[in-house]
Amino acid sequence: MKILQVTNIDFALLHFISPLMRALRARGHEVQGACAEGPLLAGPRAEGFRIHPIPFARSLNPLPQARALAALVALMRAEKPDLVHAHMPISGLLARSAARIAGVPRIAYTGHGFLFNQPGPWWRRRLALGLERAAGRITHTYLTVSAEEAGDARRLGIHPHPVAVLNGRDPARFHPDPAARARLRAALGAAAGDCVVIAISRLVRHKGFVELLEAMACTPPNCVLWVAGERLASDHGEDLTPHFQRAAALLGRRLVMLGYRTDVPALLAAADVFTLPSHFEGLPMSIIEAMLTGLPVVATDIRGPREQVVPGETGLLVPPMQGPPLAAALSRLATDPALRQAMGAAGLARALAHFDEARVLGNTVALLEAGAPSP
Repeated sequence: MKILQVTNIDFALLHFISPLMRALRARGHEVQGACAEGPLLAGPRAEGFRIHPIPFARSLNPLPQARALAALVALMRAEKPDLVHAHMPISGLLARSAARIAGVPRIAYTGHGFLFNQPGPWWRRRLALGLERAAGRITHTYLTVSAEEAGDARRLGIHPHPVAVLNGRDPARFHPDPAARARLRAALGAAAGDCVVIAISRLVRHKGFVELLEAMACTPPNCVLWVAGERLASDHGEDLTPHFQRAAALLGRRLVMLGYRTDVPALLAAADVFTLPSHFEGLPMSIIEAMLTGLPVVATDIRGPREQVVPGETGLLVPPMQGPPLAAALSRLATDPALRQAMGAAGLARALAHFDEARVLGNTVALLEAGAPSP
């Protein structure tokens, strides 16, 4: 088959979609990508994938969305794919609509989190649900990364046969690495008794950084926070720079800003605890990466993380948007190395059993190849 993978931004294509593109190409399919132009597309293009630039805008403004829809229709009419596989809420809606207009024979979608499950005004959530229902009617193969959101899709009448395929990462890439641990802890100034908590994500409000920085002020002196990531040009909302500046003045050496990093597996191996105090998620890849590296996870009790973290066994879950419970969870792990080790080992076993990339990609490829009757 000729397959067009469509997502919103270069970050998503590189980190979330490119492993699937490789798996489909290995099965003999011709695979192309489409997303907004960006520097991170250099990697997939170097692997030989054709990536088509589409003027996606992360906005509900109808004018840029109309331009993106027109570009997608033109692309699909020119390339004539057998299957369009769309990702993310807005780009997914536009790609499926364009595929229907262009007469693409098969349309697939993977939901990485529903907009109507995110905090926001009631009208936006209702609009998002209505659009998901409309797009679901023209979708042949409907996938989600979260079992809970597959249940939402069925219960809310979005699609009659949603399948949760989960997310996965490669255990050959993410694993405990004593040599990397020693090297990076020395390079980044971690003392022997430090408990290094690492957070890896885009620097946006809904990833919970305001609560995390508040919580760090109430943790023991040996608790050190490493933050890896950056704010993307397409990100909306509050600039968190003032929050990080105030925290740096208060925490001193206990806050280390790492910026965008390409050595995430080594960073995880050098840490002691992973945290992701998000307000909403799909099924976070970062939690899977941390579990495969043998780290206990402190996350919020929301869709996605609560499917990954077994409270008290592989990590701790705390209420979203609250600093004190997060501080208590981090403090508990910072003062108990044996608990960290036990939870990390249990998390590694769970990740290998449920979130192995080869298994997840194999299931996804099989579902895309099988297709489904026309809706």
